[in-house]
Amino acid sequence: MFGLGTTELIIILVLVLVIFGAGKLPEIGGALGKGIRSFKKSVDEPDEIDVTPKADEQDDKKP
Repeated sequence: MFGLGTTELIIILVLVLVIFGAGKLPEIGGALGKGIRSFKKSVDEPDEIDVTPKADEQDDKKP
């Protein structure tokens, strides 16, 4: 996993605990999970973008 061993993961976890505190970890985990889910959804289902100009925009561009 990204070349990280058990020792490195434990050190990172301890640093996160020191920086954010144990009370904030569930909030951070939830926000991270929602962000990852949203990213995966946007990658899997790209929105179709309508690039045709609207009727009122076409009228504005006429000389």
